[in-house]
Amino acid sequence: MQRLASMEINEFCPYCGSPICLIIDSSIDSQQYIEDCEVCCRPISVHIQWQDETSIQLTLLQENDVY
Repeated sequence: MQRLASMEINEFCPYCGSPICLIIDSSIDSQQYIEDCEVCCRPISVHIQWQDETSIQLTLLQENDVY
């Protein structure tokens, strides 16, 4: 099965716990970037690793936490 070009994932901010929606680019197997929470504006460290064609490992950390 081929991955979609992009997909939405709903998670929660590691600071304030508010729900956030991430748009994931599935053409990149491993990604790491910073995205600000829309509610509390704090920087979230986003780590994405595709496990296979249909599942990913997603980790959201506070900016200064170690992955």
